[in-house]
Amino acid sequence: MELEVRHLRVICAIAETGSLTRAAAALRQTQPGVSAQLGRIETMLGGRLFDRGQNGVVPTPLGELVITRAQAVLPTLDELMNTAAVMPGSSPRQFRLGSVSGPFMGALISEVRALHHDASITSRSHHTSQPLVDDVANGRLEVAVVGDSPGYELPAPPGVVLRPVVTEPVFALLPETHPLARHSEVDLADLMEHDWAVPRPEDRTPEYWARVGLGTGGRMRVRYEAEGRTLVEIVRHGHAVSLVQPTFDEVPGVVTRPIAGDPIRYRHLLAWHRDGPLAQSGDVIVKHLVRAYRAARHR
Repeated sequence: MELEVRHLRVICAIAETGSLTRAAAALRQTQPGVSAQLGRIETMLGGRLFDRGQNGVVPTPLGELVITRAQAVLPTLDELMNTAAVMPGSSPRQFRLGSVSGPFMGALISEVRALHHDASITSRSHHTSQPLVDDVANGRLEVAVVGDSPGYELPAPPGVVLRPVVTEPVFALLPETHPLARHSEVDLADLMEHDWAVPRPEDRTPEYWARVGLGTGGRMRVRYEAEGRTLVEIVRHGHAVSLVQPTFDEVPGVVTRPIAGDPIRYRHLLAWHRDGPLAQSGDVIVKHLVRAYRAARHR
């Protein structure tokens, strides 16, 4: 067995997160799997790279040496792979696409396929934006649709372009039997009087919602943390209210309503690496996503 690039990524992930569990989450692997890989790597290199403790892991002297070398090597390898992907005569391209929840992934795949007919395309989603931006920065994704909120804008890592696609108002999500569902639009102050279901706080979206809600003189009572279908089911059963994008497809038992004055907004962005294989196509893809969004809003 020989040391490979994927082994260097495992070592760097463990060093950056200080924990096998957090490294596994960042690498989208299981903790036992990462632990087993680390054991094999340490066997290859002839010594421990990390000392394990109750508060996580700490690099050994050998580990410090390996981590320093890996952190120097990986950016060069990623740049080499991105450059080779766009050179004449290179093998068929492989594009890895990412997206948070929203109406864009299908359109993103279609546009990349239209621009590169012979490409192999894969995709994955994440419930928060920052991991997708980090993956674009580190060469694990070629392009990703992400989003942020006013006052909570995503920072762009070195080399990453974040291009706005559209900024939209956020709608209320209500049980269809809720008293506010009778109105064509609702006041945020009225929503603040009810229990809420919100996403997990990693991307600070609930923090933004709560901060805007405080401006009405109310305080958000968060009872449930959930995403996707789980959140919708909590609302459908009448346990809470929440917020959704206006392109949300209503399902039986829930309704969406605009919020008076559009006090809460969300910005969709496209992220790509300026040295990546899709850098020259970024603005073209953005225009296609704008058209796709308008179509979704008027379905």
